[in-house]
Amino acid sequence: MAFQGWPEEALDFYEGLEADNSKSYWLAHKEIYETCVLAPMAELLAELEPEHGDTKIYRPYRDVRFSKDKSPYKTALGAHAGDGYIQLSAAGLAVGTGMYGMEPDQLERYRAAVAADASGGELEQVIAELSAQDIEVHGRDTLKTAPRGYPADHQRIELLRHKGLVAWKEWHVEPWLGTSAAKAAVAGFLIASRPLGGWLARHVGPSAEPARARR
Repeated sequence: MAFQGWPEEALDFYEGLEADNSKSYWLAHKEIYETCVLAPMAELLAELEPEHGDTKIYRPYRDVRFSKDKSPYKTALGAHAGDGYIQLSAAGLAVGTGMYGMEPDQLERYRAAVAADASGGELEQVIAELSAQDIEVHGRDTLKTAPRGYPADHQRIELLRHKGLVAWKEWHVEPWLGTSAAKAAVAGFLIASRPLGGWLARHVGPSAEPARARR
């Protein structure tokens, strides 16, 4: 079946889950989740996959083993299409891409590339072009001071202080979320953000550390 957006019931489902994050609420509304939330996401991913890469829908259950918050369910549905992350919640639709967290070897390569005039200038241009399209690029786990070995007055010090770099865009609840226009919005973001993914792939790449050493 072709993707036609998420019906209003999908947003109502998450509003209710935020108010009552319990097994009883989930079981009472499971059919709505499956038909109005999960099924449209699966349809969207099936249409995105040929152009944007492998897809995956994340489980709705929270891992509460090491969390003080024992709420059993996530209040948003998350999925991946290629390098892009897609999220639906009561607040609306959001899409992101990039490197949320970098391993030490990745971070070393990232900082070296940011500091270099050619590659650092290229990243600034990529970010400027995304900003012109109302796509925010921001860091994660940002240092308060310059990283060791880099001057505090470096012209790209703000970028150097980041330990992760992502592009992110949110759309609040609007009637078009219940139409195929939602696919156009997601696909447009994934295409527009490719230069950022390309820069990260060329200059940072995957971690070379053994998998057992990663978080």
